[in-house]
Amino acid sequence: MADHQEARVTLPSEPVSVSAARRYVARVLAEWGLPDGTDTGETVRLIISELATNAVQHTFGQSPTFTVDLRLEREEQLRLGVTDSHPRWPQRLPAAVQQDNGRGMVIIRSLAKEYGGRLTVTPTPDGGKTVWIALPWHLPVQH
Repeated sequence: MADHQEARVTLPSEPVSVSAARRYVARVLAEWGLPDGTDTGETVRLIISELATNAVQHTFGQSPTFTVDLRLEREEQLRLGVTDSHPRWPQRLPAAVQQDNGRGMVIIRSLAKEYGGRLTVTPTPDGGKTVWIALPWHLPVQH
């Protein structure tokens, strides 16, 4: 396997694209040796689902597409990114705030932390942002 692998897909900012992003990620992870049904695979798909949902719901029609990036670095770290062109960055809500929305980032941060990962947000040249999750890469032991 190469030291560095990348995969990328750009999808329209529509609700149906969230499930398309999940399917794409599952396919890429399987190609990289992480079979469907593993805890790590399920976690990665949940994170992508939440990030894609945010890109669709919280860009208020100002980002016609979003891009999902996957990067596997030296079989040690998996980086997941979702990029949109809306300038507003994700907001960190206090735990005590009771809202019907805004929980996605709480879920994402919690999952990243549970798996020993981290979340970062970086600006894009066009004024948008990429929300990145870096996770340790662990393939399941084959019996």
